[in-house]
Amino acid sequence: MPYEVLAFYVALVVWIGLLVLALRRESYRSFLWFGVGILLVLNIRYLVSGSAVGIANFISIYDVFDNLGLASDEGAPALAQCADNACSVWGDRYQFHPSWGVAFFDRFANGPELRNNLLYGHIFFNSVAFVLMHIQLFKPGTGSNRSMHRILGRISFGAVTIGTILAIWLASEHGSVEEYGGNLAMLGFYSMSFFVYSTAVLGVVTARRGDLKAHRIWMIRWAGSMWGAFWLFRAMLVVTGPLFRNYETVSILLSIWLSAPLGILIAEGFRRRSESRSSASRIKTAGTQTAVA
Repeated sequence: MPYEVLAFYVALVVWIGLLVLALRRESYRSFLWFGVGILLVLNIRYLVSGSAVGIANFISIYDVFDNLGLASDEGAPALAQCADNACSVWGDRYQFHPSWGVAFFDRFANGPELRNNLLYGHIFFNSVAFVLMHIQLFKPGTGSNRSMHRILGRISFGAVTIGTILAIWLASEHGSVEEYGGNLAMLGFYSMSFFVYSTAVLGVVTARRGDLKAHRIWMIRWAGSMWGAFWLFRAMLVVTGPLFRNYETVSILLSIWLSAPLGILIAEGFRRRSESRSSASRIKTAGTQTAVA
């Protein structure tokens, strides 16, 4: 039984509930940390059980959605089968899987050790950066926190640097993988890496210049790129997979090219909304104090 996939669905329902509460209360800390927790569970699965098990669980999340409305023996251009159905934890329930997923599984389950080690390194260092990024955002480098903020910032930047280098190394092989989209996928992953790393670099540059306001703005944008590259990438596949299953690579290419920049735009929207509320609150407080005086 695919217990881990079912547990993920349950966690997803809880997470959606936290999002609804966050939107009502305009406080997102619980929602964000819950997302970090799910990310760690998914990523640690790769490191503990190996790439084949981690990828099979990942693909199985989409099997349910990609097979909606299809007969058990009915395929589609964006769906494929894998040997012994090993790329899914659903057993014989689903015979067809996203073609990008089948290629993903085969390339690592039957690929060279170096490729797997690059994947493990990318997952580990990006996970470290992802966790530290949130600690930094929730505990700005002011007062007694300044020294620790700098130390964690350097560790976080070092981790995302290594993680990005490994991501580019892995992406350099994608030109020959037709199920991903070939050269379009390779260039798309380069683009994703650019959005993630450039926002992080600009955050570091502004900090060194002493422009703390600009530093926080770029760190929020970096957080948006990281959330986009991980969570929005995966969320988009749930919708675009069934929607574009008659076109082999459209779904995965949309996630590759759009997830990081969309994540930045969403983070920027929330940042501006938060600043607007804070400004309105200060004006209201000042007006009240003036009236009392």
